[in-house]
Amino acid sequence: MNSPGDVLGIISRGDADTRAELARLTGMARSTVAQRVDTLIAHGIVEERESGASTGGRPPRVLRLNTESNCVLGVDLGATHCRVALMDIGGAVLADTEAPLHITEGPEHVLSHIDDRMHELLAASGRPLSAVKAIGIGVPGPVEFATGRPVNPPIMPGWHEYPVPAYFTSRYPLEVLVDNDVNALALGEVRHGGTGADHLLFVKVGTGIGCGIIAGGRLHRGAQGSAGDIGHIRVPGADDAHCRCGNSGCLEAVAGGAALAARLREAGVPAADGRAVVELVSSGDPLAVRLVREAGRAIGDVLAGLVNFFNPEAIVVGGVLASAHEPLLAGVREVIYQRSLPLATHRLTVIPAGTREAGGALGAGRLAIDHVLAPEQIDRALAAAQAAGATAAAP
Repeated sequence: MNSPGDVLGIISRGDADTRAELARLTGMARSTVAQRVDTLIAHGIVEERESGASTGGRPPRVLRLNTESNCVLGVDLGATHCRVALMDIGGAVLADTEAPLHITEGPEHVLSHIDDRMHELLAASGRPLSAVKAIGIGVPGPVEFATGRPVNPPIMPGWHEYPVPAYFTSRYPLEVLVDNDVNALALGEVRHGGTGADHLLFVKVGTGIGCGIIAGGRLHRGAQGSAGDIGHIRVPGADDAHCRCGNSGCLEAVAGGAALAARLREAGVPAADGRAVVELVSSGDPLAVRLVREAGRAIGDVLAGLVNFFNPEAIVVGGVLASAHEPLLAGVREVIYQRSLPLATHRLTVIPAGTREAGGALGAGRLAIDHVLAPEQIDRALAAAQAAGATAAAP
């Protein structure tokens, strides 16, 4: 307790911004506070500046995160796109970019693309490569979070057990965290979406369907990282809907963007994918509107059980089909409010994502920032630096 990492946490949360406030808040002696702060400044993670405000005499010096020398990369990988955001450790976006990119082209090609974009964004923002402390990556498939390896991802051929972090850590002195894209979206929404909810379900409705869970303000991944995989919950009466996972009747095979596009094509309406479905809804195509509303009901049927079980404050719907949010959310709300307990829905809101297309990259960036600023991570880094210094000084 009250280690340098703990002190950094107090500064980064804005609970104290001077040495005197740190001493009052923590109860530590001023000399101990000075030691902790000086160590963080020497490590380059904190800086101390004059505030500019003075009531007479010397202006007070304030502590803040060193955002000039510390930044992270947030990467949102979808089935057909890649969005990359360079963020400082205070959470501000310095530069970002998005380009079409097919995840099926394999890890070497996709990760090389990310590497190239990183250098471009650094050049655009005037930051050196040494400023990048961590990379967060959201991928459209199951991930073993502890290792950063995708596990049997249905739409990511060639990615199974691929050591994503090692691609970068073998090249640069930084850390890499890999998570499911819906978890990144959930984190981006709770930090940047303005919902103010500490208990939240983020439902991504795109080619597939997934759910990110925020419990008590923290991302919940489960034991191995597969929590929230609602796309493969069985929908009663849909046994003829064959899913890419090998089973039948999965929610994704009934209400996902690819499934709706296929049903439209069967009816003679050209629709290549979920984006085409949204375009048809926007143009008022009656069949597309009806199918999206029915998809919302199917999703709402699954979510009603989660509402009774988890009791969230908000359900946020994102992904490609969320752009057609009026019929989709109408169907979701209809079933949830009909089938969930009154107490569970008393203050429940069902809303479209506030972060829109930026949510995945923002969330992946936040994943990296949280890691960089974690007290235990800071304490380990400081201990390693001190040990290296002692070794170098030894005769």
